[in-house]
Amino acid sequence: MALTLAALVAERPLGLRVRAAEAGLGRAIGWVHPTELTDPQAFLEGGELLLTTGLALDETTSPGYIRRLVDAGVAGLGFGVGLSHESIPRSLVETADEVGLPVLEVPRKTPFIAITRAVSRAVAADEYASLVRTGKGQQELTRTAVGKGGPGGVVRKLAKLVDGWVLLLDSSGAVTEASPSARPFADGLQDDFARLRAGTLVTVVGEYEVVLQTLDTRARGVLAVGTREPLDAAAQHIVNTAVSLLSLALEQNREHVDAVRRLRAGLCDLLAAGQAELATRTMKSLWGGVPEAPWSVLAVAGPAGARRSLADALDAEVAGDKAFFGESGAFVIAFGDVETVARQASRIGGLHAGLSDPVSTVDFPAGLRQAKQAAEAARAERSPLVRFAEHAGRGFLEMVDSQAAQAFSDSLLAPLRHHDETGRGELVASLACWLEHHGHWDLASARLGVHRHTLRNRMRKVAELTGRDLDSPGVRAEFWLALQVSART
Repeated sequence: MALTLAALVAERPLGLRVRAAEAGLGRAIGWVHPTELTDPQAFLEGGELLLTTGLALDETTSPGYIRRLVDAGVAGLGFGVGLSHESIPRSLVETADEVGLPVLEVPRKTPFIAITRAVSRAVAADEYASLVRTGKGQQELTRTAVGKGGPGGVVRKLAKLVDGWVLLLDSSGAVTEASPSARPFADGLQDDFARLRAGTLVTVVGEYEVVLQTLDTRARGVLAVGTREPLDAAAQHIVNTAVSLLSLALEQNREHVDAVRRLRAGLCDLLAAGQAELATRTMKSLWGGVPEAPWSVLAVAGPAGARRSLADALDAEVAGDKAFFGESGAFVIAFGDVETVARQASRIGGLHAGLSDPVSTVDFPAGLRQAKQAAEAARAERSPLVRFAEHAGRGFLEMVDSQAAQAFSDSLLAPLRHHDETGRGELVASLACWLEHHGHWDLASARLGVHRHTLRNRMRKVAELTGRDLDSPGVRAEFWLALQVSART
């Protein structure tokens, strides 16, 4: 901590006495400069304790002299008595009191060099303490960065070292890491974040001075450090170290993420090329498992930035044995737990998804084509999700006379609706779900929340009431068409 005028006066061997502006003794002393010039402004930087014997000063010239020192930003004036003056000129003291410049009386027995040495020792001690603090802080941050703490650990450690709060913001201004209780300050930084392009910006949020500093990464990131007092030199060095460590960590993480995404895209290409065995074997070795088939393939279309945001969100949420996602051209592809992927896509906005019929691993290329076609339909309709079965059904219905189609639907489904109205079952809904899952008993019963034997009994009842053989592909198609017409009315 820098030596103040008060601390210098407290050194009794120097014998200094306060003669003016005692309220300003809290000022820090940057250096000591003895001079007899009446206008030393050109030789000062500010913050000095100026020492003089007043050789060229008197009652007339002293007031102007004091005002020039104030303009130069000196911390205080040490006036040596017993040489040129037996006492400090009264006008000098009165003016100093008026303008708030502390004046210390230096007795004849105290050489100026003794004051210089006292200040020099204090400055050296302060610089050494700052150096030690900087080195210790850099070591603690480095250990945290290379340990298990990662970027979040660095942010929390930095907050402790500077006695403040710290936020790490991504390219959109969203908080990616935060020290305890720091997140509420993010909203107050958005305007300044928008103005910052590179380098450093200092602003104020409430009672905190906030330093915003950009990270040296390909993806724009910003570190925000808020403290009640301005950062001193040691704290600035510590913050710069944190910026370097975070930049390195985030860049390495980005390279790792990019490599994994390229691998995922390659596996999508293998599946699309019919190399299901090789692709699934690789997935198992890398992620410990593969989603259970049959797969409903989800394709998500939209702007590149939105697709990348979706991939970022999925990296943190999707497990390898529950769902797989990757990129295929201008689409994000997923299968397995596609509901999680679709939910994330809807949160981001600007994305449109298409869902295929359930397919086996070897039929993945067909499922991928269906999903992409449905996604394009969703984008054209500005819909968040379109199922391929619905898309394909709508396409055929456009070619059928609507009145004839409605009559056909009412006639075919009438026995089932009458049965359902008696409260003895849900044949229409069960038939639609069973057809949607291509007659897959386990998948359809799980979606309906009933036992598969219950679903089998319902389908036998459908066949009995309608006199139709559900094992016939043509009959299934007729029922599907009737259900689609019914859904449109």
